Amino acid sequence: MPNQTLTVNGKQFQIASALETLLLYVLRNELGLNGPQFGCGSENCGACTVLLGANAIKSCKTSVADALNAAITTLEGLIEDGKLHPVQRAFIEEQAAQCGYCSNGMIVTAAAFLWKNPNPTDAQIREALDGNLCRCGTHLRIIRAVQRAAELLAAEGA
Repeated sequence: MPNQTLTVNGKQFQIASALETLLLYVLRNELGLNGPQFGCGSENCGACTVLLGANAIKSCKTSVADALNAAITTLEGLIEDGKLHPVQRAFIEEQAAQCGYCSNGMIVTAAAFLWKNPNPTDAQIREALDGNLCRCGTHLRIIRAVQRAAELLAAEGA
């Protein structure tokens, strides 16, 4: 089978995996990216979330074939010129992670959400993050982090 090309974090990569291979496995095993995590394998926890274009998707159920013609952005790809994305900074500032396992999905989902809704209410934040689980119970800190990220994005004019 010929190599396929995926665009991940602004770079093109030749991958050897079959088209039906799940994107999560290619990102972690072939490309060595550690942001997306394997959590449940059934799209219920959000640990594997990445951006496909501007949309947050669960990479544990998305095939390589479904991702070939779109830009994929992982947690690592949110960093620009060595500078953390405002959502990443806000999660650190609000100490929104305890074990950190959910952080990838929460941050990537929040970034996609804030691009579409730069001035959200608490209820909108809760709804946007509904597909992401935090078993440590840092939900209130996560909501504060998304609120802070919205303020940081507004201040930066992003």
